[in-house]
Amino acid sequence: MLTVLIAGAGKSSAHLIDYMLANAKQKWRVIVMDANPEMIAEKLGGNPKGESAVIDIHDEHARQNLVKNADIVLSLMPPNLHYLLAKDCIKFKKNLITSSYVSDEIRALHDEAKKAGIIMMCEMGLDPGIDHMSANAIIHGVQRIAGSIQSFKSYCGGLVAPESDDNPWHYKISWNPRNIVLAGKQGAVWVENGKHQEAGYEQLFSASKKVKVTGLGSLSYYPNRDSLKYLDLYKMNDVKTFVRATLRHSSFMKGWNVVIQAGLVNEQDQY
Repeated sequence: MLTVLIAGAGKSSAHLIDYMLANAKQKWRVIVMDANPEMIAEKLGGNPKGESAVIDIHDEHARQNLVKNADIVLSLMPPNLHYLLAKDCIKFKKNLITSSYVSDEIRALHDEAKKAGIIMMCEMGLDPGIDHMSANAIIHGVQRIAGSIQSFKSYCGGLVAPESDDNPWHYKISWNPRNIVLAGKQGAVWVENGKHQEAGYEQLFSASKKVKVTGLGSLSYYPNRDSLKYLDLYKMNDVKTFVRATLRHSSFMKGWNVVIQAGLVNEQDQY
């Protein structure tokens, strides 16, 4: 029987854990690793096909013992902690999948992972992840008919279901709350009408950019991080406009801009 190790039992892990438990008939067992036993218990819901592993991820011995005995590691830990698991996976030759962006630290492990003969797949969530797949399906479809793409805009956002939308922000926290603060903090760069554009955190939410979405009407969006690095990956270096963006309701954009301008997201001590 295969062993699937899921690292992290936070808000983002619920659907993955449910899915893996529901499909455990494929002859795998699911071990959920986290420092919080209550969160693991909540996610497992007493399912006999799931096991709990309560450890501090910085406990090298306990962590490596779990990785060593797993067949694959699925990490939903905070992005800065993937590196610990990645090093273990290389050491014990285990495949690793995460939903986070490829960090410089993970990218630097490429040759080691290749030498170990393992797969380390990042950006395997919704955004980044499914958006890449849908984007390339469209791009390759156009290329197959010898078409030319002049503008490519990709929008994605975790929005509240209409039946649960009951607050003025039209937003609810479904992931690590700190990530809401970090989202956009790196600013954004993209290409628009042949020119490189750039916006810092302080300007990102102040622009009133709109797009119509079927069934939802007009939504606001802000450019998402570094769109330029995907030009090579998508093989679209000649495109005139290229932007990856995050969707939000306009009230969220206005509210979050006020929070930023008030300095409430500043993590530096100021007196």
